[in-house]
Amino acid sequence: MAAIKRWDLKDSFLGLLLVPLRPEYQSVSHMRKSILSICLLALFIGSCRDVRIKEHKEWGKTFEDNGIKNACFILRDHNHESVHYYNKERCTQRFLPASTFKIFNSLIALETAVASDDQLTIKWDGVTRRPEWDKDMTMREAFKVSNVAFYQEVARRIGPARMKHYIDTVKYGNMKIEGSIDNFWLNNSLQISADEQIGLLKKMYFGELPMTERSQRIVKTMMLQEETPAYKLFYKTGTGEVNGKTIYWVVGFAEKIMKVKEPEGSMNKSDERNYPFFFAENFELPTSDTSKNWGKVRIDILHDVLKSYEVLPK
Repeated sequence: MAAIKRWDLKDSFLGLLLVPLRPEYQSVSHMRKSILSICLLALFIGSCRDVRIKEHKEWGKTFEDNGIKNACFILRDHNHESVHYYNKERCTQRFLPASTFKIFNSLIALETAVASDDQLTIKWDGVTRRPEWDKDMTMREAFKVSNVAFYQEVARRIGPARMKHYIDTVKYGNMKIEGSIDNFWLNNSLQISADEQIGLLKKMYFGELPMTERSQRIVKTMMLQEETPAYKLFYKTGTGEVNGKTIYWVVGFAEKIMKVKEPEGSMNKSDERNYPFFFAENFELPTSDTSKNWGKVRIDILHDVLKSYEVLPK
């Protein structure tokens, strides 16, 4: 796999470690000017490898125990400003986003007023697909059941020009929209890495995308899948087929809820703290492999990894 250019990974975390030497640095005339920058970069990469970025080979066993060979997992611990991963090369490799693109599709719908809020309702077109899809539903409901037809209609209403504008502005993956407006995230045109996925999610979580805070807040709430006194788990799954292989995604973030005792007189009246962790899991299998419910397996693996890092209680 060719290394991804640094300037395409400004919102990612592992990309820096795979950056090739830029052509201008290969010129003697530029070498003297760039020597200090290169030294500083080397020091930074060294510190990242030792402290801020950590490989977890043991996470691979969770995949291997389920018969999965080609997989990756990346976790961003915001509280400790650290990144943890299994299979760095795959974490920085781009794949079709499949239904994980519903996160971004929802954001654009809200920003363009195609959806005034999460209660945008689209009537069922009468085509039989899946029982859970075959009815009128709101955007929030469609997100929860990952209704492809609903979001294809949303994309058509957004249109190619506005869709491309937001994809380019945020620099979503490879930024390619080829084929029809309602299929580019499924036909392997648009691609994104697990590393880039958590970069996007982190920005959305903190309201840092070039979009309104309201749009980002609404989509965050749409992603909530599990809620307990100890944690909240937000995610979106995605499944897509490419050349006889099925790509399985789950991307999102967890909030670990901790109880704290505030000192008397503190302005903060809450005794709870929510610590965010951002994650992306990706693996592939032959499309013909139906030996397990792989949709369930990916969530089981997610829980196992988050428990091993003590994001979720064991």
